[in-house]
This record gives sequence, C-alpha cells and structure tokens, in this order.
Amino acid sequence: MPRKAVTTSNETEDMETDELLPNEISEKNEDEIGNLNRMLAATLNYLSDDEVEEIDIEYLLDHTDGLREWWDRYRESNRKLLEEEIKKSLGELSLKELEMIREQIKEKHD
Repeated sequence: MPRKAVTTSNETEDMETDELLPNEISEKNEDEIGNLNRMLAATLNYLSDDEVEEIDIEYLLDHTDGLREWWDRYRESNRKLLEEEIKKSLGELSLKELEMIREQIKEKHD
C-alpha cells in the first residue's frame, strides 16, 4: 500500500475544509470568529485598563488563550508574503544597489 504524502498543518486544514459539509464549514468559521472576537475583547480590555502603566505584549500573549498561536500563524503567513515582495523588488535593483544593501546588512551584523 503506498504511503500517504506528508502535509503541513495549513495543507491539512485546507484538506479538512474541503471534506467538510457546508454547515460544518459554517460552524468552523463561526467558532473561529468567536475565538477572534474573544481574543480581540481580551486585548482591548487589557489596553484600556487604566491600571496598566506599561503595555506588556508578552503578558498579553501569555494570558490570552490562543492569542500566541494565532499571532505565530499570522506572522508566518505574513513572512511568506514579505519574502515574495522582497524577491520581486530585488529583481528591479541594480548590482550596485544590491551590493550597498549587502554591505549595510553586514555592518549591522558585525
């Protein structure tokens, strides 16, 4: 029997969504919307608390159930978009401009 191909979590979610019935998709979306509303409310409550003198993002991520996982997924998807934009932009730069950028990056790391 052939082995099943390894999939990423996003591919698995897409496959699960493809296999769901329309009412199950609706329920899954409603659950996601409910979770996002809950996280947004918790975030806004924290930000609007007059007793909080300094905003601590780590505290917020640690104490809002599911927020860190959502933030990590968001950053990863955003990273991929940024990589694509950078690749497109690099193709438009001259060799001299690319060398200047490389030197600036090298100076920051040293």
